[in-house]
Amino acid sequence: MFPWNMLFPFQKNQTDSLKNMKPQEIQSFIDTLFSQVIPQNMKGMMNPGQNDGGGGFPPFGQSPQPASAERKSPLGAEVFETHTDVYVRIPVKDPEWLKKIRIFHTSNQSIIEGIPENDDKHIITLPAIVKKKGASAHFKDHTLEIKLQKNLDLQYSEIDVSEI
Repeated sequence: MFPWNMLFPFQKNQTDSLKNMKPQEIQSFIDTLFSQVIPQNMKGMMNPGQNDGGGGFPPFGQSPQPASAERKSPLGAEVFETHTDVYVRIPVKDPEWLKKIRIFHTSNQSIIEGIPENDDKHIITLPAIVKKKGASAHFKDHTLEIKLQKNLDLQYSEIDVSEI
């Protein structure tokens, strides 16, 4: 046998045995193969269904979990972005909240004050940098929708890489 045949993981006799295997046997074979090839610290990436913090995609048919606690605030605010805007949707349980709510924003945060209690302050991190002007808020169907325009900063500069 030539030494380069050892570089290929599947030999002729292995392909025949793979065709006759049950799905559970194939899964255990692949797990064994990966455990021999992949380092121990990378195994969490290959098993996304386990809650070991390894990351990866959720199993088919399951919805992904929120990426961070910032996306879901105690207000139940939902944050998403389009190509040109960032939206913050806040469910309003009591229409009286609209009289006492105060909304501020920085280039990367939305600050909601006055709801549900007068001294409450909620900071929502935005997924993109937004413009200082041009924000609007609309109330419809028990939802307050805040629309913030994205700041499409196309300025960039070249960084010189010199030899050391």
